[in-house]
Amino acid sequence: MRRQGLIAGAIGVIILALAGCAQNTTVRKPLADPNKLAEINLELGVQYMQSREFQTAMDKLNKAIELNPRYVDAHNAMGLLRAALGQNGQAETSFKQALHIDPANASAMNNYGQFLCQRGRYDEGQKLFATAAADPLYQNPEKVLNNAGSCAVSAGKLDVAEDFFRKALEIDHQLAPALLQLAEVNFQRKRFLPARGYLQRYIEVAQHSPKSLWLGTQIERELGDRNAEASYALLLERNFPDASQTKLLLESKPQ
Repeated sequence: MRRQGLIAGAIGVIILALAGCAQNTTVRKPLADPNKLAEINLELGVQYMQSREFQTAMDKLNKAIELNPRYVDAHNAMGLLRAALGQNGQAETSFKQALHIDPANASAMNNYGQFLCQRGRYDEGQKLFATAAADPLYQNPEKVLNNAGSCAVSAGKLDVAEDFFRKALEIDHQLAPALLQLAEVNFQRKRFLPARGYLQRYIEVAQHSPKSLWLGTQIERELGDRNAEASYALLLERNFPDASQTKLLLESKPQ
């Protein structure tokens, strides 16, 4: 049916063209704006990426770049998609292309910085985070600071990480990822009361995850509050029976 509709539409166009010739007039259809079409394809590509329809997402992002080769956001999104697919070389090329077009693009710097840190290139990533966070026009500096903190944790620099997370919370005191990571950092540094405090603040603004429940179990175990420890453990076992943290919990129980 669709093919018949297309054929019928094509015939209609031909008839109109012939009629135009008979009247010695030319009917011209306004050309679509390629930049607007590129924006539409980018939006579709991101939606497909979010729904994990990666091949369709790739097609849409490629189309956006074809329509507008200097579309920074499309190259930035392509970097994220390539990274998600494990195509690291191509992902890096996309991020670099985005920054070649717009060296001051904070969003591309943030995403490229995350990409580098996740692959152990901590110093390179931190330089990008610092530049992005210093941009007064960037709308989400707290997220860049949080990413810089995560990068520092991966590099084993807990004091540096803590400083980044605190700065992120100065901008948004309810930033859940920063609260949870500060709880983890304080736990690793054996500062259990501050760790409890940050975890309680996290619970006020976010839902529990296997990670937060396991951390709560460990914190309360160290502080000697058996009731709180049991409460966290029960929630972890009941709500996330297949999580890796639940396995760690069961392994940690006395036999």
